[in-house]
Amino acid sequence: MSQETPSTMVAAFRRTVATRPHEIALRTAGGGPAYTWSEYAERVAAIAGGLAEAGVRHGDPVALLLTNRPEFHFFDTAAQHLGAVPFSCYNTSSPEQIEYLLAASGATVAVTERRLAPAFATSKPHRLILADEDFGGPSLDLDGAQVTPGDLLTLVYTSGTTGRPKGVEITHANMVAMVGTTVPLLDVRPGDRMISFLPAAHIADRWASHYIHLWAGTELTTLDDHRQILAALTEVRPTLFGGVPQVWLRLVAGIKRIPELAPALDLAVRSLRAHGAVPAELEQRVLAPLRAQLGLDQVRLAITAAAPTPPETIELVNAIGVPLIEGWGMSEVAGLGTLVPPGEFRTGTIGLPLPGLETRLLDDGELLVRGPSITRGYRDMPEETAAAIDADGWLHTGDVARQDEDGYLRLVDRKKELLITTGGKNIAPAGVELAVRTACPLIGQVVVIGDGRDHLTALIVLDPEAAADPADPAVAQAVADGVAKANATLSRPEQIRAYEILPDVWVPGGELVTPTMKVRRHAVLRRYAAEVEALYAS
Repeated sequence: MSQETPSTMVAAFRRTVATRPHEIALRTAGGGPAYTWSEYAERVAAIAGGLAEAGVRHGDPVALLLTNRPEFHFFDTAAQHLGAVPFSCYNTSSPEQIEYLLAASGATVAVTERRLAPAFATSKPHRLILADEDFGGPSLDLDGAQVTPGDLLTLVYTSGTTGRPKGVEITHANMVAMVGTTVPLLDVRPGDRMISFLPAAHIADRWASHYIHLWAGTELTTLDDHRQILAALTEVRPTLFGGVPQVWLRLVAGIKRIPELAPALDLAVRSLRAHGAVPAELEQRVLAPLRAQLGLDQVRLAITAAAPTPPETIELVNAIGVPLIEGWGMSEVAGLGTLVPPGEFRTGTIGLPLPGLETRLLDDGELLVRGPSITRGYRDMPEETAAAIDADGWLHTGDVARQDEDGYLRLVDRKKELLITTGGKNIAPAGVELAVRTACPLIGQVVVIGDGRDHLTALIVLDPEAAADPADPAVAQAVADGVAKANATLSRPEQIRAYEILPDVWVPGGELVTPTMKVRRHAVLRRYAAEVEALYAS
């Protein structure tokens, strides 16, 4: 086939299969099955034939409820070749949430695995396919697939922090623009080793672990339990690695728990600040062995996105020799929108717009984005689409940002979540919450309260993976010390005057947090109204 630049993700897949047929495409963490690109193509052809027999046609949505496993890639790519629209649901979704997604998308065919099948108990799609059983049909001629750039590639349902999730429509042209820009920008190379452990329903995993993988021909290891990521790192030794802030916070917290490393880490950070590099002897004696122990010794580039990452965390990761940069993105831009340029070290900034994307700030600081990767809108929601994308094609992100003299952007908060105290102070709760989480790694969530009040208070939830017991006096003291440390970095109006540690665990995808652990602030304030009032009565 022609090696010209693909115009669809289907063409990108066929190009990669043609150029790397015998290279490993997909692996399973822990020594599970591995597949070459030609074997991947054989599975896609058979599954596409089976989906066609099941009635899937061009433009039909196909729901996927799968863990991170090779079968996700087989089924998604097979559906693409039929011109269908595969989309992912979060594995934590309740039957009621699945029922809503099927109705909103119009999907009548769904793919899952046996242990997740109960999620379809109330929705009962026309055809429910189990990916962990043999499935297939007459092999489809992949070269004969009729897919155009304007066809829908996928739907990405938003987290729904303030209402029902919206289905972001992403076309083949949108994603081709995104990967066509980010692959050279990030210097993604054929055979680069990557790990897929974030939910496929999140744009970060779909963009990086699926579409970049198809486009560039990377070697992808799937990990179905994100809690095993540290073990997977030492097994895979990725060359490119991306993680949400919580991954990096836990990594840094683990490093800091090794007392004998403290002097070396302190010296590394101070040297990075002063000279942009660490002493060669320290690198050879301490830092290189540490990276090898963590499985990060071959990482050429690391990215953090999805939420603000504490500058101190980014600084320490860079100080140990892992080139971590921060970016910003959202489903509506089909992946990344801004990024600190690889090779640069800047903390506290989400970087510059990607090539081909334009940004501007409104008078109130709201960030607007325009370019070829921007969604065409929300599925069957014309009013919401018109509210988000104006007549000139600018996407109104809802994020408030500032821009420095070099053009670098810094996020402030979500526009709708800014607090105004009775003293007239405008406060971005995200900055306060980030300061508290940075100061105390035992804390999983912080919700700052203060809109229409004369001072700030907070509700705090401990990180269950940190094995923190709210009744333990040592834990209570660690939280108190963390709040005090955070307050010391904040202006007086931003300081937390009172807080309560809640004894609850907030389940991803539940009433209080989204599947990606974004707080549903209004739901939290409703649930804990009595606790909030008690904080202000004390």
